Amino acid sequence: MAWLAGYPREKVKWYPTIDADKCVKCGMCMNCGKKVFDWTEDGPRVARPNNCVVGCTTCANLCLGEAIHFPDIREIRELYKREKIWSLVKQQLVEEGRLRVEKEAA
Repeated sequence: MAWLAGYPREKVKWYPTIDADKCVKCGMCMNCGKKVFDWTEDGPRVARPNNCVVGCTTCANLCLGEAIHFPDIREIRELYKREKIWSLVKQQLVEEGRLRVEKEAA
């Protein structure tokens, strides 16, 4: 995955937590494309935390009860800096041809 460029996902502490007292069980979190959540009789549960895309906060942004929280993004940015993940990501994107400048037709 280009977001981590080979850095082990399980070493990145980025995933949602749910404040059960605030959860109104709206179900919005179940729209997660990475299937991070399971639905239980008590509402959502973070079942697959390492499926969460690093940096994504869509579920928290759309949570009706504002019950979903993430770690401070500055911690992730510090990890990327310390482990030189940004340069690895750029190298991977170049290798995949995803950072190729498209020339406009004349």
